[in-house]
This record gives sequence, C-alpha cells and structure tokens, in this order.
Amino acid sequence: MKIERVDEKTVKCFLSNEELEEYDISYKDFVTRSDRAREIVEEIMAQAVEEVDYKPPQFAFDLQIMILPEQGMILTFTERTPDDLKNSTNLMNYLREMRRILKEKLGLDGSTIAGLLAQAMMTAAAGQGAAEPNAAGSAAGQEPQDNTETVAKKEAIQKPRFAIFRFANMRSLCSYASVLPKNLRVISRLYQEGGTYYLHLERGGASYERYSRASIQALEFGELYAATEDKLVYLEEHGECLIGEKALSKLRL
Repeated sequence: MKIERVDEKTVKCFLSNEELEEYDISYKDFVTRSDRAREIVEEIMAQAVEEVDYKPPQFAFDLQIMILPEQGMILTFTERTPDDLKNSTNLMNYLREMRRILKEKLGLDGSTIAGLLAQAMMTAAAGQGAAEPNAAGSAAGQEPQDNTETVAKKEAIQKPRFAIFRFANMRSLCSYASVLPKNLRVISRLYQEGGTYYLHLERGGASYERYSRASIQALEFGELYAATEDKLVYLEEHGECLIGEKALSKLRL
C-alpha cells in the first residue's frame, strides 16, 4: 500500500493486485461501500495520518477509483466541506425555485422554462453567478409586464445544447442513470480524467423540458462542471472516453 499526499484535502493510495487479492477486496466493494471496503478505507486513513501527516476529513469525502490494468487500483480521497455540499444543494434548490416562479408567476411554457434553467446552469458553470429567481419576474410581488420588449426577450432565449456533469464515483453515476426514464432520447458520453468521471449530456432528440429535468436531476448525484465548448474540447483532448455513445443506457443498473 503506497500513500501519496496530493494537497491539504487530497490523498492517494495505490493498491497492487497482490494487495487486493490479499485483502480479498475488489472494485465492486468500493463502489457499493461494503463493510470490507469501509475497513480498508479506515486502514488507509490511519496509514495516511502516520506516513504523510494527513488529517482525515471531518465532515465527508469523495472517493475516486482508477483501475490500472495488470497493476492494481488507485483510490483518491478528497475532503468535502459543509460549504462544498451546501453550494451544490443551493444551486439545485435555486433551479427548482426558479422553475416554480417561471411556471406559476410568468406562465411560461415548458420548453421556454427548460431553456432558462439550462441557461442558469451554464451561467453557474462559467462562474458568473446566477440571477436571483425574482429577477425573472415577480418574486417581489410585481406582475410581469407583457410588453413587446419582454416578448422579444423571451423569443431570443438561447438554449444551451449540452452540459457536462462531474461525478465523484461510478456508484453515483450509475444511480443517476437508473432514475432517468428509459425512453429519454438524449446523447450521452462518459469520460474519465484524473480519476474523476465526466458525463457529457446533450439534448439530442429529447424535448428541452425533459432534457432540463434530466440535467437538474444530475445535480442530486454529481455537480455541474461546465457547459461551454472550450471545456468540452479540453475533455475530449485530455480525458479518456470510456463510453462513446448511449452512456446512460449502458450505466443503468
């Protein structure tokens, strides 16, 4: 067992095939968080404290698994603070509230709402800070003005065609795939880069409403990574494409 300190919050552990056999543990144990896996994780943490002066996560951690064919496995532990989890939850709650206001207060159609929600996610992915829900209309109690300018803005809404979501482990990714409708006609590809899984989700033949709903559901299992072409190009160039087409269908448990 070889321990490497990456930074203050991250530590890596290499387990050879011989060690995996000795521990009688496999990839599946870590994905399902079996009792045996928890024991090994506790042992790894204890060794990391002793060897590299690592401070075990006080709240929670992400576990990333990388299989090295004919060599073994690399486990990467990254601490997640309450703020990390709070930010993801806040974004999901914001999108839900935004959807409610757009539907109940403004009476927009499902396709337009889906486009606005996708646009909000793209803004968040670009790190620009999303507008408050009442900026879209009447959260402050004011009725929206249905004038020519407002109508023109509605018609000018640009709906992003894809988003990239980041998942800490394969278990979360498979759980997400399992809750989606089987007849959802989106385009999906799976990449891996640096031990992290990235799902490229494109609208494809699905309606914007169904695509947007699937995107919001992704936030319950992972986090939004990006929705811009440059990030997609980077992932295509530097990441490993694990599943080139119909990734969600193939990941469904």
